[in-house]
Amino acid sequence: MEAERGVRSVRVLNLLGDLIADRARSAVPDAEILTLAPDEVTDDVQADVLCSSFTPLPLHDRLDAIGVRWMHLPGTGVDTWPAEKLRGRIVTCARGASAVPIAEYVLAAMLAFEKDLPGIFLSAPPERWNFATLGELSGRTVGIVGLGGIGEAVAVRALAFGCRVRALRRRPEMGAPAGVELATDLGDLLADADHLVLAAPATAATAHLLDDDAFAAVKPGVHLVNIARGSLVDQAALRRSLDAGRVAMATLDTVTPEPLPEGHWMYAHDRVRLTAHVSWGSPHGLARIQASFVDNLVRYVSGEPLLGVVDPDEAY
Repeated sequence: MEAERGVRSVRVLNLLGDLIADRARSAVPDAEILTLAPDEVTDDVQADVLCSSFTPLPLHDRLDAIGVRWMHLPGTGVDTWPAEKLRGRIVTCARGASAVPIAEYVLAAMLAFEKDLPGIFLSAPPERWNFATLGELSGRTVGIVGLGGIGEAVAVRALAFGCRVRALRRRPEMGAPAGVELATDLGDLLADADHLVLAAPATAATAHLLDDDAFAAVKPGVHLVNIARGSLVDQAALRRSLDAGRVAMATLDTVTPEPLPEGHWMYAHDRVRLTAHVSWGSPHGLARIQASFVDNLVRYVSGEPLLGVVDPDEAY
């Protein structure tokens, strides 16, 4: 479904509060912005555009009755949204809004692995001073699964550190940033990656992408970084590979389920560095989420193609 060829006026149902409403009014003065809490959306509310909540709500079953032609989702992943709630209208998401902080998290994780942080921090005099065997990120091969906004942000930063960067993307015809090599398939990528970064969406095609066979194909001593979704990794297979030493370390910001229950093996495993799905955190995060909607609202009223359009069947 394509955007309309420009509209003279637009009515927006906004579920994300006054700040985004103020930005939308400033950018599109003629827009009528109706800011409501989800439980305030009564049966008589009508709107062309929905600035949505992060997760599905009962009101999303009433979008046809409300008259919504375009729905914008403030998150990036849409794997929690049933496909039927995304069909019948244009749907966009805030794709790329969290690329900078997530890419910085990935670089921090890779540097921490190479420099043995926090292992080299001192709390008492060491046996030897002025000596340590540490790695270098420069010269390492970084393999990236998924080359969307986040994958590209990781790639350009890894290149700046002198890494060789290789990536696997679903549509290789879209190319890659300068200096990034495209792998022919997953096995090709796994074979020589020192750091393996998962940045692909959660879809049926990526479920358990890293299983026992994949871990058998990785370069021994690889560092895995998952900032995508936990479903991309067969966690039992990961544990076997960690215990065998084939995977040297796994830095995991996303796991299954979230949150992990108390006593889960990942909390105590000495080769796992686990964080609570916080890689997206940034003092600029809210502003970027707001901008993703407002920029698209300007495009919508001007009849320009919208950014971050979601394919409900592909789930991204």
